[in-house]
Amino acid sequence: MKLYRLIGSFFCLLSFSAGMFAEETDYSKGIIWVNEDWYGHQNSTVNYLMPDDPDGNFWKYRVVQAENPGKELGCTNQYGALWNGRLYLIAKQEKDPGATITGGRITVCDAKTMKILHQQSLIDPSGAQCDGRGFVGVDSHKGYVSSSNGVWVFDLDNFKITGQVAGTSNPNAGGDNDKPNTDPTGSLYHGQCGMMVRAAGKVFVAHQQYGLLVVDPKTDAVIDVISMDVVAEGAGIGSVVESKDGRLWCSVAKDLKGTGTAYRALLCIDPATLEYEVIDTPEGMYPPSNSWYAWTPDPFIASSVENCLYWKGGPDSWFTGTKIYKFNCDTRVQELFIDIAGDGEGWKLYGCAMGIHPVTDELYMALYHEFSIPTYITRRYSPQGEKIRDYEMIMNYWFPSLPLFPEGETLSGINRIPADSSSIMGNLYSMNGICVKRNVEYGNWIGIPPGIYIWKSNDSSRKVLIK
Repeated sequence: MKLYRLIGSFFCLLSFSAGMFAEETDYSKGIIWVNEDWYGHQNSTVNYLMPDDPDGNFWKYRVVQAENPGKELGCTNQYGALWNGRLYLIAKQEKDPGATITGGRITVCDAKTMKILHQQSLIDPSGAQCDGRGFVGVDSHKGYVSSSNGVWVFDLDNFKITGQVAGTSNPNAGGDNDKPNTDPTGSLYHGQCGMMVRAAGKVFVAHQQYGLLVVDPKTDAVIDVISMDVVAEGAGIGSVVESKDGRLWCSVAKDLKGTGTAYRALLCIDPATLEYEVIDTPEGMYPPSNSWYAWTPDPFIASSVENCLYWKGGPDSWFTGTKIYKFNCDTRVQELFIDIAGDGEGWKLYGCAMGIHPVTDELYMALYHEFSIPTYITRRYSPQGEKIRDYEMIMNYWFPSLPLFPEGETLSGINRIPADSSSIMGNLYSMNGICVKRNVEYGNWIGIPPGIYIWKSNDSSRKVLIK
């Protein structure tokens, strides 16, 4: 009897081990959400969303901590970027005041496994005050890290800051640096560098005081500056994005004070010639929100499928989070695309937390009710602005920052299947993960009610619309 029990236990152990391996996740297949998380209590976090999981297992929470026991991100990690198979995470400080673990201002993870490859506390090697902002990959060996004091060159082979990009520093640095680095009235919050875009062989940097910096990545130096005075005297830049056709678009702040007040215009720039055009915001509509006083990547994004932009706007700029606008870069027509408040459920977009899928052109947004309520959902919209579904989350003050969409053939975790797939059999699932029909031939939807489904074979899956 004991022998049988021992054998049974052995096979149970094998089954348990096999289950553990089956649970290993390839994080490059889904959507990565970067969260500020709860300042004053814990370090920042990363959640993982598999939006079309046929079994309904949509979320994995705090995946950096889960895959790296004893390690965490830094404090107020606002930005993340996928570049050449790695995830680059940039935090404002290396440790939250309420956390017990010191993370880093720069954290580099393997994009598939989420294992930490490198982490460092300082951006400025001298130890001077310098809080993290954003990241852009320049090439396979070099990246740029923007900060509260300039843009820094990051050696991607050796994980080392090698210097500052000439001409990007904060002219106010060295002023009232006795103020805490989290105090938005301090000098380093009035000449920061924020979002960056690589285009036409250059890197373009949003600089709070100077405007749009044009950087030559061969020399790591600023070669030109486009001041927002071309839009209006005393105006400042908000953010910069690149549209599908390769043009750059800058949102505009009313002044350089970092109050979040937006100027009613966009600035369009040819990245090759630096020629520009000012496009005024129509009456009755709002320009993109911006935030320098407590920097985040702005809710101002570009589609990879359609030549258009999306942004959040409202009368109180940053803190009005219900109206999403769409701007056609060809016709220059702006329209109200989504009114989140229209359903009467009381949801609002948190800060800058929205992104657009580079293949499906679907919008994903993190919604909340109030700052004091730790209830969040992620909402998914079709390219036509129709709600597809909500993804409920466990209770926590996530304060989401932005979603990151994977690159390559497995965008959103749906593998491509051969064009001639009529002879392939699989199972059809609802968007709630319920199996609707088994052993169905792809394309044979007779008797299936209209709607969006997931068809899945042994090693391939595809989202289908049945009309």
